[in-house]
Amino acid sequence: MYTTFLDRSANVDNVMFFIVGISVFMLVLVTFLMIFFLVKYNRKKNPVAENIEGNLKLEIIWTVIPTILVLAMFYYGWIGFKIMRNPPRDAMPVKVTARMWSWSFAYENGQKSDELNVPLNRPVKLIIISEDVIHSLFIPAFRIKEDAVPGMETYLWFNPDKIGTYDLFCSEYCGVGHHSMISKVNVMSQGDFSRWYAKKEEAAAPKGRDALAIMKKNACLDCHTTDGTVEIGPSFKGIFGKKEKVITNGREREVVVDEEYLKRSLIEPDADVVKGFDAIMPSQKGALTDEEISVIIEYIKDLK
Repeated sequence: MYTTFLDRSANVDNVMFFIVGISVFMLVLVTFLMIFFLVKYNRKKNPVAENIEGNLKLEIIWTVIPTILVLAMFYYGWIGFKIMRNPPRDAMPVKVTARMWSWSFAYENGQKSDELNVPLNRPVKLIIISEDVIHSLFIPAFRIKEDAVPGMETYLWFNPDKIGTYDLFCSEYCGVGHHSMISKVNVMSQGDFSRWYAKKEEAAAPKGRDALAIMKKNACLDCHTTDGTVEIGPSFKGIFGKKEKVITNGREREVVVDEEYLKRSLIEPDADVVKGFDAIMPSQKGALTDEEISVIIEYIKDLK
């Protein structure tokens, strides 16, 4: 029998309340004793200092009790941790790719999405990787969090047993676009999920909303704009055909922004970095198909 949504939440919440409760109790106790001793041993009441000998019994008590409390915290937390680190064998695997500043979810049948779609009452194992820096996948409603580390594969699992839409965040500061690295977890009925899972992506049209959808999905618009304003990266508006000064292998040179340059910038963003901007753009190799790259380039060409 799988750990349910409510059971897991209760487990994590109980551990937190247990630790917070002990911490608050100790804070009140220590504060009370400080004030008590400050009043009792005030200089006016005790003008002559006295040498106070140690109390072995008291020293044993304040060593043993904190040790027991710390061990209790560890054991209580370890129970929940063991559950989280042992996914069921039949858990549905979903590959999660973290990159500045977006999430991508890939399923066994090749389906991909920028939101995590899962079926009701089916354990899900998230296999997490990062393409650039350290991120951290955090789903508060399910009380799960795991770091995405470059060069390392991490994982976690959960059993969604409540239909609804839940927030998914990056809880590790990963750069200037960290605030926008937000997605959703959509828990669907088995029937709705099966229909979505079997659906094939429609071919993208070469202009307009489809290009914007592709760029939004891959977090392009977190750094670039389409209205001429400059944020983290250059604006797409009016850039095609423009001469730009770039840094190539540490040397400054001038290039014309054409189709070849745009494609190279998507696949090898560090090859020619526009002067005045940081080399923080992740490569879109593997994230964008050749068709999607063409769609984006055609859209940028029309942004006069």
